Amino acid sequence: QVQLVESGGGLVQPGGSLRLSCAASGSIFNTNAMGWYRQAPGKQRELVATITSGGSTNYADSVKGRFTISRDNAKNTVYLQMDSLKAEDTAVYYCNLRYYYIGVYEYWGQGTQVTVSS
Repeated sequence: QVQLVESGGGLVQPGGSLRLSCAASGSIFNTNAMGWYRQAPGKQRELVATITSGGSTNYADSVKGRFTISRDNAKNTVYLQMDSLKAEDTAVYYCNLRYYYIGVYEYWGQGTQVTVSS
């Protein structure tokens, strides 16, 4: 069993910053990808950023230059530094862990609310 626990969400003003954390625990394959997805009311869940255990990153165009994803492989923890936040960043942010071992294994956290409002 793998458990992902997110933290760091909250209410911030436009232009402000938040840092999200997601700690994974359990039996985790060392080669994996972790990332953040978000879902706003009435919209589909979308990719925000991902990072592999090797350090390769991928960002949604909407957050490039504003968000930074990083990870600590030893702790199986992924972080999302969010700067210059906009109202449209308001969503529930979900942590994701994915790896391949014969088939695909994918796990999700329960989500943390990020609200950007004046």
